[in-house]
Amino acid sequence: MLVTTKKLLITARAKKYAVPAFNVNNLEFLKAVMAAAEKMKSPIIVQTSEGAIEYAGIEYLSAMIRVAASGKVPVAMHLDHGKDLKYVKMALANSYSSVMIDGSSLPYSKNVAITKQVVKMARAKKVSVEAEIGALAGIEDFVTVEERDAKLTDPDEAAKFARETGCDSLAIAIGTSHGAFKFKGNSHLDIDRLKKIAKLVKKPLVLHGASGVREDLKQLAEKHGAELGKARGVLDKDIKAAIRNGVAKVNIDTDLRLAFTAGIRKATDEKPKVIDPRKLMRPATDLITEVAVRKMKLFGSAGRI
Repeated sequence: MLVTTKKLLITARAKKYAVPAFNVNNLEFLKAVMAAAEKMKSPIIVQTSEGAIEYAGIEYLSAMIRVAASGKVPVAMHLDHGKDLKYVKMALANSYSSVMIDGSSLPYSKNVAITKQVVKMARAKKVSVEAEIGALAGIEDFVTVEERDAKLTDPDEAAKFARETGCDSLAIAIGTSHGAFKFKGNSHLDIDRLKKIAKLVKKPLVLHGASGVREDLKQLAEKHGAELGKARGVLDKDIKAAIRNGVAKVNIDTDLRLAFTAGIRKATDEKPKVIDPRKLMRPATDLITEVAVRKMKLFGSAGRI
């Protein structure tokens, strides 16, 4: 059933688990994460970035996700990192149940203004709104933030922003980053900062850039030709600590891409005579499902429906 993120996340924060938010670009990704949700009896947020919309078309994505949400699994259809109001309006016109307005790169006053504008637009359609305060470094689709421009979230500013905008959930920056190359040294999330934010902001908190970049999948992809170098992700123990301290939505994109790429590379290497793309993509979609199942167990969302 199609639901709002607000409906899912208020319960998740209260019960100290997180709902996985998976970025999808095509039918294979969507079916893979939905298979995991059905198997694990987990609520799920299926989200599309501006890049995914440009790639696949919002009408196609919306139609596919609405079909996926026609069963018993609670599914929120979410616009991820809506930096341009054009995409927010497109999502609202295409049955999305949740949108994100990302004004984190703007000055505080402009971030507040554009977020309030989106909240007003979304309320008229009973759609949830995620906003962001603080900026994550890294690259993901159309989102690029240089390390020098990244900024960890200030707890007092987060509380003020949440009050002034009326957003339903708040994405914060506590040390994660977008992409596969998240850390140069040991990974670290500022859990003390998170605790201060959670004490002041009672709305569900969101963690972006939270993929783990599993070493086994990285090695599998590299065995079959990928060049990933020093790709590093967020440790499971840090994710668990974040969820214990107020994070109710965790975004996963890179881990799905890595699984799919590893599966495709392996299949094309080992099946040189196969020209049926369905047979080449099957191992890749199975790997995505396996990754999604692990995330649901890690986040504590498994068995919540």
